[in-house]
Amino acid sequence: MPVYAYHPPEEADAPAPDRPHPARPQLLGQVAGAVRRVQAFGGVAQHHARHHDQDLDVLRVARGHEQRQPAQDAAEHEIQQSIVDMLSAGDASPGELAAVLNMATNLIAHHIKVLSDAGLVTRTRSEGDGRRVYLRLIPEVLAAVSTPTLARPARVVFVCTHNSARSQLARALWARANAIPVASAGTEPAPRIHPRAVAVAAKRGLRLGRVRPVDIDDVLQRGDLVIAVCDNAHEQLEGGTRLHWSVPDPARRDTDAAFEEAFDDLAERIGRLAPILAGGTTTASD
Repeated sequence: MPVYAYHPPEEADAPAPDRPHPARPQLLGQVAGAVRRVQAFGGVAQHHARHHDQDLDVLRVARGHEQRQPAQDAAEHEIQQSIVDMLSAGDASPGELAAVLNMATNLIAHHIKVLSDAGLVTRTRSEGDGRRVYLRLIPEVLAAVSTPTLARPARVVFVCTHNSARSQLARALWARANAIPVASAGTEPAPRIHPRAVAVAAKRGLRLGRVRPVDIDDVLQRGDLVIAVCDNAHEQLEGGTRLHWSVPDPARRDTDAAFEEAFDDLAERIGRLAPILAGGTTTASD
């Protein structure tokens, strides 16, 4: 049996609000535990609680309210700090955040609005389920906060739908950045790697090698850290421990610029994650 179950998307008759999904990425809960000091989901990650001054300054900007009761201010700060923590490692929908924090979606919406109004998070519409929105910290915020250390996985596996562009680029970037073994896979593998992905990798000094896209069920093993670099793949996977990076599909635009942007997005994210996996040694930088 595969470690991760793949389920093709079903047709929806009408838009529905973003509700907590029955199988949320466990790392969201683990990263949230860095501040909330709750037990890590699945026991995979180890965190160090942190309240660095620079992190607190980010949240002070977000709150923006001076006339508050201290208890209310502290409670709201903790929730907003937890949201920032979760988004420091990957993207998440409001429903995913609500599920991990065990909060009503309307309360989560309030805190997201505070962070959004302060210019700390951006929203993108899912390329898979168009009813869903994903949140991401802006680069300046990511540079100002520290991501909790995650336990070293046996392997990192990047997953997208066709395993022909984003996941292949991420695999090559990771191999150059960290000694932890890496692989990639797709939920619906294409016949070949996209030529523009090969070209942009070569331009940036990376070789994708003579590999073919492979099915996720033929790749995943227990102990893998799965990183879904595609909204569709993230929404089709169930269970397991994974992160989600909402990287736009460059094949939709099918231009050199689109593939360059995807490469840069992945390189920035990998450059941030690679050093924080416990025991992972950085071998080179992009």
